[in-house]
Amino acid sequence: MDYKGRLKRLQDGLESAKLDAFLVTHLPNIYYLCGFSGSAGLLLVTHSKSVFMTDGRYDEQANAEVQGPRIVISRKAPFLTAARSAKSNFSRKSRVRLGIESEHLPVAQKTRLQELLGSQFRLREAPPLVEQLRIVKDKEEIQRLREAATVGSGLLDTALKIIRPGVKEVEVAAEMEHTARRSGAQQMSFSTIIASGPRSALPHGRATEAQIPANGFVVCDFGVILTGYCSDMTRTCYVGHPGAEERRAYEAVREGQAAAVQAVRPGVSVAQIDRAARMSLKNNGLDRFFTHSTGHGVGIEIHEAPRVARGVTDILRPGMVITIEPGVYVPGRFGIRIEDMVVVTEQGYEVLTPAGKELISI
Repeated sequence: MDYKGRLKRLQDGLESAKLDAFLVTHLPNIYYLCGFSGSAGLLLVTHSKSVFMTDGRYDEQANAEVQGPRIVISRKAPFLTAARSAKSNFSRKSRVRLGIESEHLPVAQKTRLQELLGSQFRLREAPPLVEQLRIVKDKEEIQRLREAATVGSGLLDTALKIIRPGVKEVEVAAEMEHTARRSGAQQMSFSTIIASGPRSALPHGRATEAQIPANGFVVCDFGVILTGYCSDMTRTCYVGHPGAEERRAYEAVREGQAAAVQAVRPGVSVAQIDRAARMSLKNNGLDRFFTHSTGHGVGIEIHEAPRVARGVTDILRPGMVITIEPGVYVPGRFGIRIEDMVVVTEQGYEVLTPAGKELISI
């Protein structure tokens, strides 16, 4: 990974953000900038320097993983160490504009940090500087996402072997998660969603003790983390024999998902991708049952920028990786969702999740 280049791009952005320094507290951003994968650390970035700080638990790990910043291992409280480091870097400057990640720094910690820094420092709520860097993936990141998607997609076969009437949703999820671990996954990207029968109408119906009914859709939404990057895929199968209405609804979702995927190319706004899915569903009279956004970015975190939704102005660029996941949810009756991970290429797109999308009846 080009950690040196990432830090340099962040440092270049400090001036336009009118900051003298930036304190990175969000662990996924720290991982992106220097490679540290532990659960406690801070990264202070100035225009010319960077310092990574953690405690003694991570001495060996930090020295093995962190690339670029100077490493400080301290027994002191993290923010005390950060305050001391900041003061030493700006001992001759009377006013220092220190950017913070306001969405990831609790008020109590912000207050404590200000107390430790004193009046010399003015905390500024910075724009999402690191997130804007992360929005476009490099070749190595895309390869990691491709590999995660391949491992994640393979879990569908496990699910289809287990899904039967009377089997509990959690049993299906457990088998999938066991297979994921045996396939090399670090962990799941999120709590596996197995929602069957009327519960399939819940867009985020996490697996429960509910038994799979003899007739009905089963929404399977799952993903893995492999080498630090997430996968995300949804497929919907049917237990029993679907009727004409269920088949029409499924084909409508499949058409809407295909329309959105085919609209992906550089220069297109994410709102246009969302519109392609909604217009297709509208043509089938089902748009009112599509109750969430069409997708989201995915990478180190399962939900990243950009959000693929109405009113969002982000423009697709080569290297962006998004999900496209329209659905139809008829309350109390059934739900259907189909989701793929899609990378924006120079000419168009590449679908990273290889599983088929025909309706499978069990």
